[in-house]
Amino acid sequence: MKSTLKLTLGLTSAMFASTAVSNVAQAEDLTLCWAAWDPANALVELSKDFTKETGIGMKFEFVPWTNYADRFLNELNSKGKLCDLIIGDSQWIGGSAENGHYVKLNDFFDKEKISMDDFVPATVVGYSEWPKNSPNYWALPAMGDVVGWTYRKDWFSKPELQKEFKEKYGWDLAAPTTFDQLKQIAEFFQKREIDGKTVYGASIYTERGSEGITMGAMDVLYSFGFKYENPDKPYEMDGFVNSEKSVKGLEFYKALYDCCTPPGASNSYMGEGVDAFKSGQVAMHMNFAFTWPGLQKDENVGGDKIGYFANPKGPDGDQFAQLGGQGISVVSYSDKQEAALKYIKWFANKDVQAKWWSLGGFSCLNAVVKDPGFAASQPYAQTFLDSMAIVKDFWAEPSYAPLLQASQKRFHDYVVAGQGSAKDALDGLVKDWTEVFQDDGKM
Repeated sequence: MKSTLKLTLGLTSAMFASTAVSNVAQAEDLTLCWAAWDPANALVELSKDFTKETGIGMKFEFVPWTNYADRFLNELNSKGKLCDLIIGDSQWIGGSAENGHYVKLNDFFDKEKISMDDFVPATVVGYSEWPKNSPNYWALPAMGDVVGWTYRKDWFSKPELQKEFKEKYGWDLAAPTTFDQLKQIAEFFQKREIDGKTVYGASIYTERGSEGITMGAMDVLYSFGFKYENPDKPYEMDGFVNSEKSVKGLEFYKALYDCCTPPGASNSYMGEGVDAFKSGQVAMHMNFAFTWPGLQKDENVGGDKIGYFANPKGPDGDQFAQLGGQGISVVSYSDKQEAALKYIKWFANKDVQAKWWSLGGFSCLNAVVKDPGFAASQPYAQTFLDSMAIVKDFWAEPSYAPLLQASQKRFHDYVVAGQGSAKDALDGLVKDWTEVFQDDGKM
């Protein structure tokens, strides 16, 4: 769930223009469109095997996250032929299906014996299905992702800090399992001096311009009991979006921002979070799992210095996490759909998916993630599994853009700007979202 983001992660060899696996352009060359980030670079490497096996060349159009949604949604809306394959954000699936941008894959899956039962259920619902929870498939799960946490395991293990923390809070300093524990840890580290440097409690999402603060706030609100709508009556939001539990969750998020974030954290998202963690500013760091391979390899904060934990539990024991990630789709306007479908078939193969994981992609195939050796394959693998088991996602409605714009404004105005109350913000959000769905004729 990443769109029009400010992502400045210092990614290696990021690609901001078309790149080709094969040096010689062929009539059968396919162009795959995605964002410019490390997983895309891993996909370039992986796709060399596809070209060797099929003779079909691969070209790639990778666009920075800041322009990703605008660039490719405009391409789809104009029925352009640039992209034969596209790895589109999870929230695009509704609009892309209803507007005819993606090829429906059911018949192809049946013919090639590709079963959605072979993929992590949450990724099928999040990346492939429209309508949700129906057997209508518009993408193959491609890049699993979810919001989780990293922490400075080396700081947590310092004997003097363990002793002081235990005396103050009455429990052992360790990766938190509840949000109350997380806040206590953040308060404990806030403005503490470690190794001669002032450090801070936590980096969380506060970015206003695209989707950052929504991803962060929802990551907390879910575990506090937030619901998008009445489970028995679609689009009935009053009393669910703005429930007492939802209010407490948003109040908690603001309290965490006020007490325990580093200076200049009023517009922070993925890139800023990575920078804060890598520079040794913060004890804990909220971010999508795709950042973990790079952090694990970092010579300053990676290796034995870093630990991982899934999003904690809320006051009543509920535990959920914000889904990220994307599916891969065949663009309906492509003149090379047959070759594009060959790529989908190849990508779904177990051996290809295993290599995808080894290169730094996050496979969604059960045969990979449920392999007995998977949890030990990377220090963050078990946390990825635990996190993907508890995911929820933002609205995937065709009108997701105004829905997202409303939550961005309401959350940022309250959490960062300090305007009004949490109840005011959520009441306003019900009003905003109701207007969107009324305009869509759904209410």
